[in-house]
Amino acid sequence: MASEDPFGLFGDPEELRRRMAEFAEQLQGAQRVAWADNAIRLAVEMTVAALARINVQGTPEQQTEQLAAAIRRLFPEAVILVREAREGFGT
Repeated sequence: MASEDPFGLFGDPEELRRRMAEFAEQLQGAQRVAWADNAIRLAVEMTVAALARINVQGTPEQQTEQLAAAIRRLFPEAVILVREAREGFGT
């Protein structure tokens, strides 16, 4: 015997359950998007902050090489964050 809503506030209990499940799925999706956005933002901020701390010196070519070397060291960490964000978004 299904429980009845004596006040008529919630309508069909099965419809309410379905809508609550849909709402929960939407919240989970929004959380995944927010996490992915935060991870990507962190990767960008980490790269920008690290590059800002570098004291480049020398000719423009030497400065370019110094920045490129720093990016080569930072890039794998940023890629990990972005990859994890994409995987979290895709599941």
